[in-house]
Amino acid sequence: MISRVNMTERAAELLSVLCQRHGSLLFHQSGGCCDGSAPLCFTQQEFRVGDHDILLGEIGGCPFYISEFLYGYWQNCVLTIDALPGRGSGFSLESAEGMRFVTLSRLLSEEELAADGQQCSAPP
Repeated sequence: MISRVNMTERAAELLSVLCQRHGSLLFHQSGGCCDGSAPLCFTQQEFRVGDHDILLGEIGGCPFYISEFLYGYWQNCVLTIDALPGRGSGFSLESAEGMRFVTLSRLLSEEELAADGQQCSAPP
């Protein structure tokens, strides 16, 4: 099975700092509007996962969700979460650190698609 979401070392270091400060966290991939296509980081107590959110995987011990709608566009991709200097969304925890998480993507190869066999699925 192929991991559909992973992170860079820089993102892992930032996430470690955020977990120490805030406790249990989660990510939700934003699909546009004010945040563009940013991965947003929240405490697990502050964010309610919806019926149309899909658990894409886990990074740094934190669940990573994406909306069913957005997953339709990125279902054949691997997402890599990175961290860069600069302010992102005021709603995501890392913005107070002067950093922002960003999503990089690449298409799965034909070989990876054939070998994967288990794609994420929408809730019933």
